[in-house]
Amino acid sequence: MHRPTPPCEPPCTVTAMSDELYFAGVATQAAMIRSGEVSARELTDALLDRITTHDRSLNAFTELLGEQARTEADTRDTARARGGELPPLHGVPIAIKEEIDVAGQVTTFGGRANHTPAAQDSEVVRRLRDAGAVIIGKTSMPEFGQWPFTESVANGITRNPWDTSKSTGGSSGGTAAAVAAGLVPAAIGGDGGGSIRIPAACCGLFGLKPQRGRVSCAPHDHLWWALGTAGPLTRSVLDSALIYDVIHGSTNVDRFAAEDPATSFVDAVLTGRGEVQPLRIG
Repeated sequence: MHRPTPPCEPPCTVTAMSDELYFAGVATQAAMIRSGEVSARELTDALLDRITTHDRSLNAFTELLGEQARTEADTRDTARARGGELPPLHGVPIAIKEEIDVAGQVTTFGGRANHTPAAQDSEVVRRLRDAGAVIIGKTSMPEFGQWPFTESVANGITRNPWDTSKSTGGSSGGTAAAVAAGLVPAAIGGDGGGSIRIPAACCGLFGLKPQRGRVSCAPHDHLWWALGTAGPLTRSVLDSALIYDVIHGSTNVDRFAAEDPATSFVDAVLTGRGEVQPLRIG
């Protein structure tokens, strides 16, 4: 396993299927697909091959959705060939943590007890697909997300791509390992007591816990009652902003709802609006 290299910041010039492409992140990969420099199918095939080669030493993925992802990528390329405006994540492969429903896949929560495939995508996954993303697989977690490291009887130990003797943190450790190793440009995790933030710190990524109600839990009305929220781990703040612009917003199913932001997350990143003001006392 090659040690991860720092991402290139968009805009950057990369040769398709080079190491730089794998670490370029969401914004650059989406721009390359829009420009035709690489197709969604080429990128998906390359990442599936990379996962097959490198994940044996990392154990980031519990399920690889190879044929479904290739079909989805072909659909994205067909849409691009027809012309017209493309959605923001068009053709970009993204992975999903085991606690979030993907249609046809078992939502295991890191264990072995559940054997029933999800009847439909979660709202997060539905919105990602609507934004053009290609869902490439599901990522490992400790059973029920209960530990700040990623290890389970069902799936074994997930290892840190910077040093496989070290922990990825948890519980979104598979998500973090997949992104840090350049197996996907971004992946969805979940956070109750640090389950996005700890793996982000362990693996050199950006991740935050969104406020309750910011990201929908549908078709369920909550994630671990009032504790859990879902969100991405990425290589940059801009990449996370792109994804939050796609997935934010509650539904009438959700137990909690947050007010809509005053501006888009990408706008806040690019203009500096939305900066936290110093706390004033007295």
